[in-house]
Amino acid sequence: MAYTKAKIKDLVDGKIDRDTLHNMLSTPKDRERFQIYLEILQEQVEWDDPIILPLGPKLYIVQRKSDKKWVIRSQAGHDFCDWDQNWKLYARVRVRSTPQQMEEIYPRLMAPSPDWQVIREYFCPLSGDLLEVEAPTPWYPVIHDFEPDIETFYKDWLGLPVPERA
Repeated sequence: MAYTKAKIKDLVDGKIDRDTLHNMLSTPKDRERFQIYLEILQEQVEWDDPIILPLGPKLYIVQRKSDKKWVIRSQAGHDFCDWDQNWKLYARVRVRSTPQQMEEIYPRLMAPSPDWQVIREYFCPLSGDLLEVEAPTPWYPVIHDFEPDIETFYKDWLGLPVPERA
């Protein structure tokens, strides 16, 4: 089923009713929906470099017009690193690793023990937007969520040409 740009914008803005959301998520996607989705996201940012793939709320893989390079960029316009690197290594990080810090989020008796879990919060250096949270054991390395296969996604899933890159 094809959805209008207005309906997809409602989805992006979190203003869609529950039944429509269920239908949008559970039915096969129409070919144009991803392109409309990118259009809507592009309208919400202040920079002109095209969004190739959203990674999460306020975080994107973009193609810089200046050099055709794919980079990970925040909605505020901060370039973290190349698209295939772990952007979290370039973010501002807050680690909650004491009982007092944990209790800022959890009720006192429900907070995890800092001996077996910490909370890492990753922020955009420009805007201060919270971009990601992970809760690993204290000694665990920074998690690299995933490295998307953009070429296969565009060619095989969307049937679109792969965006040019350096």
